[in-house]
Amino acid sequence: MTPTRVHPAGRTASPSTARAINDRLALRLLQTEGPLTAGQLKTLTGLSRPTVADLVERLQGAGLISVVGEAGAERRGPNARLYGIVADRAHLAGVDVRRHGVTVSVADLLGRPLAEASLPVDPGADGTRAVGSAVALLERTAARAGTSALHTIGVGAPGLVDPASGALGPTGQLPTWHGELVAELRRKLEVPVLLENEVNLAAVAEQRDGAAHDRDTFVLLWLGHGVGAAVVLDGRLRRGASGGTGEIGFLPVPGTSGPPSATGCGGGFHALAASHAVCALAREYGLSGWADTAAASRTRGAAGADAVRGREPSALPAADDATDAESAIRCALGSGERGEAFLDAVADRIAMGAAAVTAVLDPGCIVLGGETGHAGGAALAGRVADRLLRLSPLPTEIRPATAGGTAVLRGAVLTAMDAAQETLFTPNA
Repeated sequence: MTPTRVHPAGRTASPSTARAINDRLALRLLQTEGPLTAGQLKTLTGLSRPTVADLVERLQGAGLISVVGEAGAERRGPNARLYGIVADRAHLAGVDVRRHGVTVSVADLLGRPLAEASLPVDPGADGTRAVGSAVALLERTAARAGTSALHTIGVGAPGLVDPASGALGPTGQLPTWHGELVAELRRKLEVPVLLENEVNLAAVAEQRDGAAHDRDTFVLLWLGHGVGAAVVLDGRLRRGASGGTGEIGFLPVPGTSGPPSATGCGGGFHALAASHAVCALAREYGLSGWADTAAASRTRGAAGADAVRGREPSALPAADDATDAESAIRCALGSGERGEAFLDAVADRIAMGAAAVTAVLDPGCIVLGGETGHAGGAALAGRVADRLLRLSPLPTEIRPATAGGTAVLRGAVLTAMDAAQETLFTPNA
């Protein structure tokens, strides 16, 4: 007999609703625990043997699971069939849109990357041409991944994303083609395209696969070309009324030339902790060699990244102060007293923003991401933690990001995966 399911409000679920709930539960377990036998599904779900047999047959008929092997060779009797999710039931894509280019990743239904590609784009390039090139790049990458049809696409871009319309807010600081790309993807490929702020997507990656995997509440402090924050409370990403939660670059702080304005964050926390400010600080402390290291890194990146998962050949990326800041931090880690003093100064600045975040949200954990946070690793995180301890009475752990430069792209893929599974994991009863 099929167990009765009860809605949170106390209403008894209909048989069709109960079947959908059971199916979704089984699929989630197959995703998180790997291939399972019918007996293991019975144990993990608490459902009866007949109910599990029915759902296995139903999910096989829907093309969502299949037999992937056998288990129980060590016992007498016939081996039990192992069931797993059909990963190629749908293909997903993630798109990371930056000022200087686009990176795309095509993955299967379990979020496993199949092909990636990058395309450098001049920030001043013609918008129509840039959008067309980006769409064509995604189509070619999907073809290399073995599919001509994508189910869902996740896109990460800098800037405000309106939670009501899902559109990228207008700004004079970013290339106009960023907002046009999403509309063209929807028009050309005719699939759901989910746009999200890049820092929010990096937080998704850190929560699933990275530094915050054991945290339901944390803040990702992004330290790159710009600065920002992603706020995750009780397991949910918080965007705010206008999509502006975490726009910490506009936070007024001491030590700048003046307060920020509604049209620019030049006088806010951005002026202290963004990549250009880190580079200026490196020059002030007399660090040497980091600029040459940054240039060499860009050259290696252009030559080596193309070989990763079928990347297309790409041109040499344009100079980027985020790359330069990353090199400055890495050089400082092995530069003796001068490097130590520079890292202390960077930590002083970051702690200003971290203290404000802690005072308002009390997240208990702040992850330092972006190029600066990732490059600084535990050495920079420890310095920030020491300073925050003196600035705030609230206990807050500071962790370095671990997802690295692929965090936004990975978050975009995971977002697309969640949306696709939400649709596909509710088979018709």
